[in-house]
Amino acid sequence: MENITKKEEQNPNFSAFPFKPYSIQIDFMNALYQSLNHGGISMLESPTGTGKTMSVICSALQWVLDQRQRDEEEITLGSVSGKNENQGSDDEPDWMRDFVVNNNHQKEEKRKIKKEKFVSVLGKFDNDYEKSNKSGNLKKKIDEVGDNEEEFLLEEYESEDEGSSGASKRKASKSGFSSTSEDESGDDEEEEEEKKLKVYFCSRTHSQLSQFVKELRKTVFADEMGVVSLGSRKNLCINQEVLALGNSSRINERCLELQKKKKNDATKVKNLKAGTGARRTKASSGCPMLRKRRLQHEFRNEVSQQGPLDIEDLANLGRTMGTCPYYGSRSMVRRVDLVVLPYQSLLSKSSREALGLNLKSNIVIIDEAHNLADSLINMYDSKLTLSQLENVHRHIERYFVRFRNLLGPANRRYIQTLMVLIQAFLRVLVNEKDGNLMDSCRDTEQASEERRASDFTMAINDFVFELNIDNINLVKLLTYIKESNIMHKVSGYGEKMATLEKVSALNITGEHGEDGSCQSAFQSLAAMLLSLVNKDSDGRMIISRSSSTSSRKQGQGYIKYVMLSAEKIFSEIVDEAHAVVLVGGTLQPIEETRERLFPWLPPNKLHFFSCGHIVPPESILPIAVSCGPTGRSFDFSYSSRSSADMMQELGLLLCNLVTVVPQGIVVFFPSFDYESRVYENWESSGILERITKRKRVFREPRNNMDVESVLKEYKDTIYTPSSVNSEVNQASHTGAVLLAVVGAKLSEGINLSDGMGRCIIMVGLPYASPSDIELLERIKHIDGFRNSKFLENPGFSASYDVYGGDIQGGFDILRSCSHRGKEYYENLCMKAVNQSIGRAIRHINDYAAILLVDTRYASDSSKRSFTHPTTKLPNWIKDRLVSSSRNYGEVHKLLSQFFKLKKTCCQ
Repeated sequence: MENITKKEEQNPNFSAFPFKPYSIQIDFMNALYQSLNHGGISMLESPTGTGKTMSVICSALQWVLDQRQRDEEEITLGSVSGKNENQGSDDEPDWMRDFVVNNNHQKEEKRKIKKEKFVSVLGKFDNDYEKSNKSGNLKKKIDEVGDNEEEFLLEEYESEDEGSSGASKRKASKSGFSSTSEDESGDDEEEEEEKKLKVYFCSRTHSQLSQFVKELRKTVFADEMGVVSLGSRKNLCINQEVLALGNSSRINERCLELQKKKKNDATKVKNLKAGTGARRTKASSGCPMLRKRRLQHEFRNEVSQQGPLDIEDLANLGRTMGTCPYYGSRSMVRRVDLVVLPYQSLLSKSSREALGLNLKSNIVIIDEAHNLADSLINMYDSKLTLSQLENVHRHIERYFVRFRNLLGPANRRYIQTLMVLIQAFLRVLVNEKDGNLMDSCRDTEQASEERRASDFTMAINDFVFELNIDNINLVKLLTYIKESNIMHKVSGYGEKMATLEKVSALNITGEHGEDGSCQSAFQSLAAMLLSLVNKDSDGRMIISRSSSTSSRKQGQGYIKYVMLSAEKIFSEIVDEAHAVVLVGGTLQPIEETRERLFPWLPPNKLHFFSCGHIVPPESILPIAVSCGPTGRSFDFSYSSRSSADMMQELGLLLCNLVTVVPQGIVVFFPSFDYESRVYENWESSGILERITKRKRVFREPRNNMDVESVLKEYKDTIYTPSSVNSEVNQASHTGAVLLAVVGAKLSEGINLSDGMGRCIIMVGLPYASPSDIELLERIKHIDGFRNSKFLENPGFSASYDVYGGDIQGGFDILRSCSHRGKEYYENLCMKAVNQSIGRAIRHINDYAAILLVDTRYASDSSKRSFTHPTTKLPNWIKDRLVSSSRNYGEVHKLLSQFFKLKKTCCQ
């Protein structure tokens, strides 16, 4: 593995840095700059609080400016010497030569392509118009349906086999606008030349992206470079009627429906206007925020003039101007130098295509990359519930009964195929007699398991063959779903009938929450069909159903596709981009990331850089706490942590800590369930009362929407003690305690600086539950492990793995794994630990104690089946770790000295 260090080559000038950088920031910027020179894949690690974001901005954008200047000089030198681009140096990399182009030639080519495209469109229009006249039965069908139902009738569909490309007729424009020529200025985007050497910066949340934009505004690049932020419809939509739908999926559905309706209505008017007498559709179809293209131009100009805007700024600007900021920002991608966007938009291939993102020879920077592999494969998972299947089946059956005689043969055939597929899926989940798949699996289950859900997994090919759907061309069916508008027609007709029958959509579907929308259920079905097209080894099918009739009535049970391999998905990005840079506060262990994302890359080709923390070593005190105040060893393994003695020992530890630790203490538990059990134990034993005499206790809520209010109250309690309730003894009150959960909101991306996190306590090793089917499948895939128990059963026509859902079964699988599976399992745990304890130190003057409470943090690694957990801690913590404390007295003494010294230094 190639460690990026200072090289003999001349270091660049990072004059855009708004203040004097620390030495580690200069090292980081040099490492990133050199990574971009090399191209390929790089991993850069810089602890949270070290100014990582500013360093990324100043290094990456400086490289872009420097490279463009070099390109211009190359062009100038080439023209002076009379050389053409083919006579360049052989040492010059291909990607660099790609930028040395003849602009006049490029523009001429673009004009030629546009002219050919225009002629093609004219010919296609004549052809389509002729077809519309030839199929005069369309008006007859509309007359048969009636005015109230004509909008739900599907257009004639011609597949590729039938001599026409349905796709070419039905594709919506990328911008989401109508294809009508009401405003000719829409062609400007096509004339625009796309910026070369574009930077794509992505992170996990909108708040993290907003922080990036905020830092960018502090630099000269805010004026020198074009920037646009891309966000979700939920964050950027300004149509109040659409926003009122609530959740993201319904907002997306409605937005797309409005754009598609506008296009279809315009096409319908165009095709039927020649004296057919058909009723003309209202011109007001579509979203009102996109009717005036002139406003979209003004929006783009305003964004360019104002400089870098975050998601909230874009939404406010859109509201002020009365035009859509979602599509307005999307249309700016070609003209800008820097695109700031969330994970999903860049990592999902379908999203990249929809947004028109061109990664070719450009730069991709992925922040918060510690869980990139899992985030990537989760994007390609699909889940289809029993209630969703029943919902779609009911609606499509009703639609087919009503319109069967009015549909063409292709529409009838595809709809019947859909119904066959849905019925096959339903048989799997409801366990009908003719479902041989479920009958086979029932034979392998224990009688005691009848009371609970039985889960099992299969390979994709086995699943398709067992359901007898292997003769269906899923690719063509998916094309039909996408191009025919069947989703909107079926769901629209169902809603119409519900309204006419004076029955709410909720009642007619028997659904609650997101499953209540027929369209969202239909989209889940389409996503599942798309998953079945994947390579057999890429993923695994999980079937979960309930044995009881009452549970089936409640809509429980599901089919889920779990993507297991991320390397193919990631390689699509790497193959296009000039450089892909993974950035994070804690990226180690990097070997696990390499094996899961780019195993084809030799270790010596991976550029890796890690810097220390800006805080001096004496500002942190990490201690492995192996025993409590009474001398009891801390063992928070799954088999021991629920004992009353262990929970009380932890409570006594906290009772002692509140007397010595000033301000705020944050305690991280492995799960919400365990936190609840511990809290109840402390409440009944009187320990909680002892703690609250010194510090007020807060608990992280399960609902993420409530986290901000709890965090604010926790902060106010620490910095303004007078706000504490009167029942707390304010005379001796010294701050607050926050009980948090690893993997929840407070452990990821939350700032617990200064008094909010003077002491971080990690309770045990937060290993993921071995009963998690998806986790076990991923571990087995990484390990190359196969459970042969079920393959030997002659009653099975395919390979099944049946899961009882018990912890012990999961541990058995883990024990059967080789080093790679166990390593991955431990890496997940230690990544979560590192993210949690990294919440505390946020700037150079910050300080905190970090207590790793479990004997396994201090035990001899030779006695463990896994590697020692402390070897996976960040270097800036590992180098200061006190791991040999004999008793709690030593821990208490170290803490007293640490905080006494810090109090003296800060006065």
